Amino acid sequence: MADHVSSHKVVIAGGSGFLGISLAHHLADAGVSVVILSRTPPRVHGPWKQVAWDGRTLGSWSAELDGASGLVNLAGRSVDCIKTPDHCDEIVRSRVESTKVLGQAMRAIASPPPVWVQMSTAHIYGDPPRDVCTEDSAFGYGLAPFVGRAWEDEFRNSVLPAQRSVVLRTSFVIGRDRGGGNGALARLVPLAKWGLGGRVGSGQQGMSWIHETDMNRLIEQSLMNSTMSGAYIASSPCPVSNEEFMQELRQALGMPFGLPAFPWMVRLGAKWLLRTDPELALFGRYVVSKRLAEECFDFQYPQLRAALRDLLSPSHRS
Repeated sequence: MADHVSSHKVVIAGGSGFLGISLAHHLADAGVSVVILSRTPPRVHGPWKQVAWDGRTLGSWSAELDGASGLVNLAGRSVDCIKTPDHCDEIVRSRVESTKVLGQAMRAIASPPPVWVQMSTAHIYGDPPRDVCTEDSAFGYGLAPFVGRAWEDEFRNSVLPAQRSVVLRTSFVIGRDRGGGNGALARLVPLAKWGLGGRVGSGQQGMSWIHETDMNRLIEQSLMNSTMSGAYIASSPCPVSNEEFMQELRQALGMPFGLPAFPWMVRLGAKWLLRTDPELALFGRYVVSKRLAEECFDFQYPQLRAALRDLLSPSHRS
């Protein structure tokens, strides 16, 4: 059973990046009043109100939650970086502390939003080379699964007993750049245009992805549909290998070739040229949502080719 979200107010915490800006436009188009909580204002103006917060301490920003119809928490430092000890600490703290302070704000206001949609990561399942993970799969080992577990543990501690809670374990989100970046494509499109869009490493590592339209629709449904609760994998039902993803990306861009990147090349280039973690490219996972299939969520872009054509083909660009 779905509630109507139009003319309601939704607060997006950590909403100044790619996904937050995309979601804000989507909700505003549906008639929702949108408030973005962020450390810095978005780089573009749009149909939202921005309120400053540091993601750590209570402040006047908490009044925006009072009487709101829903909260979406996207806050967290980007993992697209070199994993120094300081960066690893920031990645964990930015997620846990922001979730904790939102929970504190809920307890300090008169009328908390009845639903809290919480971002998480599909990387919580680790990097199994061939297994297809669902919500029932075991969590993995390493930094990203540790961060995912800590994030979700704090959410369970922070959400109010009376609130409906939805956790979205999100894969790579691909979309257009509206002033907040364009998600997972931000690194890959320039490389493909330079002729470097071949397979990375073995090319067999899983690339689970979701089009921004489907991500926004899923978040909107999580806010509206009173039957949704608990953890869901937010990813297309058709994950692909890295080799297939890069092939489809080249085709969407009209690039006839793409040089492969061997592991040693990725490790050198990622660290010294792109200033990011080479494991983001060398490892991956295949994830599919069993729960969304059971609940008959209708993906508008289940197949990668159509998704990339929509986003990258000249006739489809907006």
